[in-house]
Amino acid sequence: MQLNTITNQTIALAGIAQAAALVQQLATTGVAESTAMEASIASVLKIDSDSVTDIYGGLTGVKLGLEQLNIQMTGYKIANPEQARYSASLIFLEKQLSSRPEMIKSIQIGIAKAQAQSEHFGLLHENVLANLGEIYHSTISTLQPRIMVNGEQEYLSRPEIANKIRSLLLAGIRSAILWKQCGGTRWKFLFCRKKIQIEIQNLLKQI
Repeated sequence: MQLNTITNQTIALAGIAQAAALVQQLATTGVAESTAMEASIASVLKIDSDSVTDIYGGLTGVKLGLEQLNIQMTGYKIANPEQARYSASLIFLEKQLSSRPEMIKSIQIGIAKAQAQSEHFGLLHENVLANLGEIYHSTISTLQPRIMVNGEQEYLSRPEIANKIRSLLLAGIRSAILWKQCGGTRWKFLFCRKKIQIEIQNLLKQI
């Protein structure tokens, strides 16, 4: 399949934005939009797929991300600085991860285990999320600078919410890898902003 297209780049960016939005929801309210969360977590376990949209189970799987991306890219001010910080950090950490083959291998082994668990228990089972959370904690979170998640301490201190947040940050890394595989770069984001905005509108109309 042809990866290097503005459509695929926009979908991958939406995947990053969605992970950031869900992390913020969990950290501040203790709950996250279930359909979007399921699609984002599933994307981590989807290693081989026929298309970029298939990674998220179709365009509807990344609807929240497209909506958030649309809000963030409309106007001159950043609508949600916290989400923008998470997204930028995920892209930066992916770049660091790409030069650590041993860490990538460790993540791949952990994801294979999580795939087997999800088939047995179900995608959003606490065992699956605990495993994905541990993968993130023992690998990505050792890279600098660590992503500091802001929110309500009563939610952040709960182990099951911490696991969901880490699992979603891992999903954000998955989307950041995809963004790069599709030809996405910082310069492309800056100079193709208008094209990306038009593509977001086109994709939202298809949902």
